[in-house]
Amino acid sequence: MDMKKLSLILAVSALCLPGCKGPQGGGPQDDSKLAYTPEVNAVEVITLKRRTFPMQLVANGKLSAAQRSALYFRESGQIVSVGVQNGTSVAKGAALARLDDSEQRSALESARIERERTRLEYLDVLAGLGYAVADSASVPAEVRDRAGIRSGYSAACNTYEKAQRALAGTVLCAPFAGRVADLQLKQWDRTGSEPFCTLIADGTLDVTFSALESEYAFLEREQRVSVTPFGQERSFAGRIKSINPTVDRNGQIAVTATIPGAAGLLDGMNVRVVVDKDLPAQLVVPKSAVVIRDGLEVLFRYGEGDRAEWVYVHTLSANSDSYAVTANTDRGATLSEGDRVIVSGNLNLADGSHVVLKEE
Repeated sequence: MDMKKLSLILAVSALCLPGCKGPQGGGPQDDSKLAYTPEVNAVEVITLKRRTFPMQLVANGKLSAAQRSALYFRESGQIVSVGVQNGTSVAKGAALARLDDSEQRSALESARIERERTRLEYLDVLAGLGYAVADSASVPAEVRDRAGIRSGYSAACNTYEKAQRALAGTVLCAPFAGRVADLQLKQWDRTGSEPFCTLIADGTLDVTFSALESEYAFLEREQRVSVTPFGQERSFAGRIKSINPTVDRNGQIAVTATIPGAAGLLDGMNVRVVVDKDLPAQLVVPKSAVVIRDGLEVLFRYGEGDRAEWVYVHTLSANSDSYAVTANTDRGATLSEGDRVIVSGNLNLADGSHVVLKEE
């Protein structure tokens, strides 16, 4: 290479070098590069305390009348009058319907006549045994029994009582106060194998529901329950009265509770049942405080330096809005009264996340 070409290359290189340098020292900065700002999570906290936890078991149930009876006439015959209709409220002993009783009245009169005839024979037998008719009460009981059998008077008295019951059986009366339901027969119908109606007692209903066999230890007699009809907000309180000590093929246990003062509820109504049980001295947090990390339950404690501390927990019990929790000691976790637990703003937290209290 001759000297002229070499001089030309060196000159061009010297001109290009200043354009290849980046910004130096106090030179201008690239505005497209923003400074990193650490994320700060605004959270709410509560102070953990031990308190009574109202544990709840929720199930679906069906109401039934605590006192309910299908009513039949004792006698067969034709109905001549009906004094009620479905929904009628009746008092105990009230007449609901009557049968044609002409045959029963005739039979009663015949029985009365026969009773009177045999009574005279009975007195004749006593006189024949030497007892004064006017003082028959002083006759020994054994003698009276023999005289009654010999004269036919005892059998006639029995027939008369049967005739009285037959006549009374033509009137269907309410065995207890309640409301008429499922009225089956009308005036001029003849009685048969079907009931005339069903009588349902007012004021108290039973609710039957099922619990899982794993929940059996949670249940006990006289335990508080509340029922709420679907589509309504008003609840009715009651107590468990029986627990069937048998698990059915579906792994469930039948439970019955009594609901007094259940005005406005109907026999057969479907309801939501909540069973309450108080667990004392529990660490209680809102459900929002517990989140899932790596398939495990955790909550975050508000720690020193405004940092979120990851705490593994077990939820012991749950109700509609809270958990009773304890530390998962298998994971080395601890949890105590006085700890400040984060209850909101925790969905995206990690262990050691920087947090700030919302009220601050």
